[in-house]
Amino acid sequence: MKSNSTRSARIRRHERVRSKVEGTTERPRLSVFRSLNHIYAQVIDDVKGVTLASASTVDPEIVGSMEGKVKKSQAEQVGQTVAKRAMEKGIELVVFDRGGYKYSGRVQALAEAARKQGLKF
Repeated sequence: MKSNSTRSARIRRHERVRSKVEGTTERPRLSVFRSLNHIYAQVIDDVKGVTLASASTVDPEIVGSMEGKVKKSQAEQVGQTVAKRAMEKGIELVVFDRGGYKYSGRVQALAEAARKQGLKF
């Protein structure tokens, strides 16, 4: 039962964050979702309802380089990849949406790697 209440608490936090954070065409939203084994990141334009760039640990281009890495290193790789793909499309400014998760661990590693790659938020 605890896992259900933990999940519902995260969803409540995420809804609270999403009521304040919105991605626009000029400044899209960098959304993070983490599961037990994987992490996903998307750059989303909420006005048009379109995903502009994405990366994850199950992405065919980077899944080979994930072998033997710890989850935090995998999150850094995903952050670098999503930032590189966003920069290729001319996106430099984003709004960070942590998805109701604490800003620590894998979420923080992904965000800092994206910043190092050139995204500003």
